[in-house]
Amino acid sequence: MQYLLRFVAVGYIGLLILVPLFVVAQKTFENGASKVWEALTDETMVHAFQVTAYAAAHAVVINTVFGVGVSILLVRYRFPGRRLLSLLVDLPLSVSPIVAGLALVFVYGRTGWFGPALDSLGYQVIFAFPGIVLATVFVSLPLVVREIVPVLEEIGTEQEQAATILGANAFQTFHRITLPSIKWAVAYGVVLALARSLGEFGAVKVVTAGGVAGRTQTVTSLVEQRYGEFDELSAYSASLVLAAASILCLVVITIIRPASDKKSSDKKK
Repeated sequence: MQYLLRFVAVGYIGLLILVPLFVVAQKTFENGASKVWEALTDETMVHAFQVTAYAAAHAVVINTVFGVGVSILLVRYRFPGRRLLSLLVDLPLSVSPIVAGLALVFVYGRTGWFGPALDSLGYQVIFAFPGIVLATVFVSLPLVVREIVPVLEEIGTEQEQAATILGANAFQTFHRITLPSIKWAVAYGVVLALARSLGEFGAVKVVTAGGVAGRTQTVTSLVEQRYGEFDELSAYSASLVLAAASILCLVVITIIRPASDKKSSDKKK
């Protein structure tokens, strides 16, 4: 029974994930690596990767800072509205990215709640890079929080309380006790948020109206455009790079963590 379950699980993952990725890789390189390189070094393609990378970097930094703070707030404190805050953190997981993008347009667009005030100050959010960042932040919001919260609940508060009794202030306690305890949860959350940010399409498509080539077009929007234009090589090449980047992040963090844990345990001995 155990081997049957393993076979079913591996087969399911293979058919769902590995086979499609293999087909994309096969289609990408069927005309040679030189053609792939030519497609990836196209000026429009390079700019799309730059926009995607910058947006993902901004989103990851924002969500990491926010995620650590909110996780500590949810686990270490009891206050009115705590359950509502936890629910709101999970909201991006249940809301369609298209709906999220549309909501951002209603709030930050030129006819939205804050749009006229932002325009008067000379700031444009929708159909500009800030809108891409907002959309990316929204869709990747819960990933860091949901990695950190279980770890904080597991480690408890004994060490933090001891540090406080010994005279450590809040920053010292966080820096020396809390952060080392949750560092791998933060790392996994960052990797997941990065992978989600790199591959975001729906919300970004709405807030940029599909993106303008050379200005606000992300890689995912470019893939859709090129595939619609029957430029399959460019679409496959860009898709493969995004998939490879996400897989590489996960593989690296998976390899590093056990090695680090092993060193830590050896030092304790």
